[in-house]
Amino acid sequence: MTAIGKVVRTTAFKLSAIYFIVFTVFAIAFVGWISRETDRVLTQQVRDSIEAEIGILADEGLSKGLTGIVAAIEQRSRVPGASLYVIADKDGNVVAGNVTEVPPALLKQSGLDPVTVPYKRLEGERTSNLAMVQVLPLPNGLIMLVGRDISEIDRIRTVVAKAMVIGVGLLIMLALTSWFFVSRRVLKRIDQVSATSLRIMAGDLSGRLEVTGSGDEFDRLASSLNAMLDRIETLLSGLKEVSDNIAHDLKTPLTRMRTRVEAALAGEGRNEEYREALEATIEDADQLIRTFNALLMIARVEAGSPDAALTALDLARIVADVAEFYEPVAEEAEVYLELSLEEPLPMVGSRELVSQALGNLVDNAIKYVRSGENPPRTARVRVTARREGPDIVVSVADNGPGIPAADRERVLQRFVRLEKSRSQPGSGLGLSLVEAVTKLHHGAISLSDAGPGLVVTLRFPAGS
Repeated sequence: MTAIGKVVRTTAFKLSAIYFIVFTVFAIAFVGWISRETDRVLTQQVRDSIEAEIGILADEGLSKGLTGIVAAIEQRSRVPGASLYVIADKDGNVVAGNVTEVPPALLKQSGLDPVTVPYKRLEGERTSNLAMVQVLPLPNGLIMLVGRDISEIDRIRTVVAKAMVIGVGLLIMLALTSWFFVSRRVLKRIDQVSATSLRIMAGDLSGRLEVTGSGDEFDRLASSLNAMLDRIETLLSGLKEVSDNIAHDLKTPLTRMRTRVEAALAGEGRNEEYREALEATIEDADQLIRTFNALLMIARVEAGSPDAALTALDLARIVADVAEFYEPVAEEAEVYLELSLEEPLPMVGSRELVSQALGNLVDNAIKYVRSGENPPRTARVRVTARREGPDIVVSVADNGPGIPAADRERVLQRFVRLEKSRSQPGSGLGLSLVEAVTKLHHGAISLSDAGPGLVVTLRFPAGS
């Protein structure tokens, strides 16, 4: 594609051409209308003037005869800016008037409508002027001609025509100038977009489109695309981190399984050893399956396609059922489980997903309340659910070591486990699932200090 072809195909060139055609047609039509109306008004004035002159001369003829008409013409011819008057015989000889030469053929044209003819007011003039005249017959074979000079009207027509030509020329220049600057600016921005796209396709995910701050459509488009690129970069970074975490967290149980099987095969082959090795391998395999199931569940929830449909439910009953289910677990771990409810708490959601999310929170609280260097003498986990304005607030608090403020956002990511929790079983996906379920229900999750301990708060929009 040549440079000219590239320019012609640009939107800026097409828009400039359209604007040029539209404005040119408008300008020609507007100037033409003004010219036509001006010409019509001036011509009508000349016609009215001629009719008025003829009327005055006719009155003189009725009262004084031909002598009165000639006398009136001689008198009126001497007035500055007078009309054109001629009385001639049938051979074209001027008897009276202020015009020295009259075309003989004109004297033969008599009628009600004026005609436009060239004339010479003074004998010896080199150039002819234009006049609008009316020819009337008189007694004794004489002919009277009354007219007005219309050279001024002709000059006005010439000025309007020149103005139209100059205006169209200026429009062409302005169109070319605007096209040059607009196309240059548009092509520059498009080239910047292309260059940034090539950088991103080459692997530089940090590339962003330039935002000039003008607030035009290119800036709005660049801002939207930059936000999309930020989101894509975040997702890809998260995907890389998840992949690394999966590889790291799954490598240990797989290596352990392989080592155990090799040790069993290298032994003397007693059935009890084989059985123990197989049972341990099955346990590790179950843990791997639970990890992958949690990952699949989080992916489905984040995609907005959970297995269970969203229906009207009472969150108070779900919280009570979860607390009842984990009460034996808390007793076995010597943790005092408290429950505080306001009923009812209607909302729209998935009973299974909400139950699983609340179960993860209670299970984590029971599991980690005694972790750390200084566990509490009396471990407590408190579950509350209440109505706050348009929201339903569910909180799970414990009096354990808690989570440092710097790590509270990080623990919501997948496979993130703090050092003090490494000794406990788990995959680091529980809070990620809770966050995904909360977002699916248009809610919010927050972690804060329970003084001592940690409190996890979920907010859901209340139903009717």
